[in-house]
Amino acid sequence: MKTSGGSDAAKRRAGESAAAEVTDGDVVGLGTGSTAAHAIRRIGERVDAGLDVRGVPTSFASRELAADQEIPLVDLDRAIGPDAPGIDLAIDGADQVVTAAAGDAERAGASADPVNALVKGGGAAHAREKLVDAAADRFLVVADPAKETPVLDRAVPVEVLPAGRSVVAEAVRSAGGEPMLRAAERKDGPVVTDNGNLVFDCAFGAIADPTALSTTLSATPGIVEHGLFVDLADEIHVGTETDVRVVTR
Repeated sequence: MKTSGGSDAAKRRAGESAAAEVTDGDVVGLGTGSTAAHAIRRIGERVDAGLDVRGVPTSFASRELAADQEIPLVDLDRAIGPDAPGIDLAIDGADQVVTAAAGDAERAGASADPVNALVKGGGAAHAREKLVDAAADRFLVVADPAKETPVLDRAVPVEVLPAGRSVVAEAVRSAGGEPMLRAAERKDGPVVTDNGNLVFDCAFGAIADPTALSTTLSATPGIVEHGLFVDLADEIHVGTETDVRVVTR
């Protein structure tokens, strides 16, 4: 259930703007998706020019792209912990993100909406993405204006243990949502995540309280991870056709 969005030029500007924040010696979380891919490519160009960084990929796709760009990689379990270097910065995309500038991209100097929330998981990598993004000292979201919204209303991806599919579906309905098993493209059967699990896309309509829904989903047995990212983003780099607007949380 990958999302459509703005132009490739807008995505590239957002990705390259966030990539400019990477400094020598950083350990960088490498997100998944078309906008994050632009950041990875730009970091690769800077590595080729002499930048010393290590990347922590959030998916098979981001690992493959980073390797193709010759970015040195380190696994998450070796990047965090008492004797590990930690993650200095994570750059990742979003399927939908709350900003006060939603619907008004022309307004200069717009401040962020008080609700620091976004929906991720269009590429079914949100479990690993959340691990990396939450562990980072700074989490930069890269997006185009099509992803901005005043209120989250996109279906929330939920990674589910296959054995817990029926139980989780009932729990989602009890929470006011409607789960739909994500079907794979160009193959029979459902999407299977890098972790070997299934994905429900859960429609809740307008999500007035992302924090409460996040808590409910996190407490549901059988759910490995959900796509609501609440109070994690530090900056949102919104690329447009002409420039980049940075929203600071």
